[in-house]
Amino acid sequence: MRRTLIAALLAAGFAAPALAADDAVLAELKRLATRIEALERQNKDLEKALASERISEKDPELATRVKVVETQLDAIKGPAAKLTEALDGIAVEGSIVAVGQNAGARGTASGFGESRTNYRGDLTVSMPLGSMGDNEGSFFTHLRFGQGSGLSLRPTYTSAANTTAFQVAGTTAAPTPADDSFAILAQAWYQLKMPLNYGARKEDARDHVYLTVGKIDPFVFFDQNAAADDESAKFMNNAFVHNPLLDSGGDIGADAYGFQPGAILKYENSHEKGGEWALSLGAFSSDTGANFSGSNRASFVIGQAEMNTRFAFLPGTVRAYAWSNSRAQNYDGMQRRNTGWGASIDQKVLEDLTLFGRYGRHTAGTVRFDRALTLGGELEGTAWGRSADSIGLAFGRLRTSNDFRNDSLTVDADGDAVADFGYQADGSEKQAELYYRFKLNSHVELSPNFQWLRNPGGDGTAETVKVVGVRAKLGF
Repeated sequence: MRRTLIAALLAAGFAAPALAADDAVLAELKRLATRIEALERQNKDLEKALASERISEKDPELATRVKVVETQLDAIKGPAAKLTEALDGIAVEGSIVAVGQNAGARGTASGFGESRTNYRGDLTVSMPLGSMGDNEGSFFTHLRFGQGSGLSLRPTYTSAANTTAFQVAGTTAAPTPADDSFAILAQAWYQLKMPLNYGARKEDARDHVYLTVGKIDPFVFFDQNAAADDESAKFMNNAFVHNPLLDSGGDIGADAYGFQPGAILKYENSHEKGGEWALSLGAFSSDTGANFSGSNRASFVIGQAEMNTRFAFLPGTVRAYAWSNSRAQNYDGMQRRNTGWGASIDQKVLEDLTLFGRYGRHTAGTVRFDRALTLGGELEGTAWGRSADSIGLAFGRLRTSNDFRNDSLTVDADGDAVADFGYQADGSEKQAELYYRFKLNSHVELSPNFQWLRNPGGDGTAETVKVVGVRAKLGF
């Protein structure tokens, strides 16, 4: 191309008679041709220099400057890229819940009307922890903080009308001041996901085995329920949050905050979409082992079978489980083996209506109530133009056991010569709860709440307990 251009310029010069004799014009054409050759050489040198990432003193000045700028940009982008890579797969969630409740004098332990407020915060972090062949590891940690123990009701079977209440406890020798607010490491567990791919790609596996080990909230893996298992957004009475025999009744044997060390093995089958099923087996330390102050042998064991269901093409889940706790604390102060079984069902019956039910039955143990039935549902606000809002209603019935009916009037577990309960228990405690959840925006919710307890603690002479309250939640 260069020679062609030079030849064209020279030809143009010789072809014009007026220019042929003009030495000045011819000299200018030669100078232009020389300049073009020099520019092409510089361009080749520049291309050659830029093709290499190395900076050389022989490189053209422009190439050196470009490489210096690129090096500086890489230095700036390097830490950001490494940080992005390090944070890949990490998920952080948090929420703060505040609750205010009021109960009349007939429903409190003090015999006076009470109003109580509390707050609780939760922060969870989950992250991948690398792979071992086709197996993938992950780590989950949960921090909880808060203040306020909530209302102190007269003796009931339901344990708490406000499951969000959280106050770090001290000891008899060193009680925690009420104005102190602390955080605890609620959960910290490792999970290994193992695909059973039988020679196929792990992405195509339809069978998986999960092994989870650490400090765990057992209700994350057992007795789950889509409509009734989150006290920060749905029902607050403990009888509706989990199976009452396990939680309110204490058979789970967790520490004072509901957590305990253990291990869970789960098999999951997802061959049929909408008909997935799973089997789980968990073993946990209970009693003093739950807070690491005593033996950590696996005294609480629970097994669960679960299956996804479809009703008119709408999703639901059925779970059945059985448990045994060899170190369960009974109402007479003795430690025995408690056993039982239960079921948890949730099912969408309309696009905006989900129903739930739980049942539990003791088969061994000296307990205050030995059967529990809770039923209810949640209706989304689509019908009244508030699709993000929900209204929930639930009813419960906890039946007094024969043992407690016989012993409640005289049992003295603490040995102070005064009956611990001092009334004749009979019949069933009945509960009801109603809430409306206003979704103010994607992060803020406000929920007025009303609870009703009849025959609390199986005491037929006790007044009906009524609790009104409001809950606010900020989540991200």
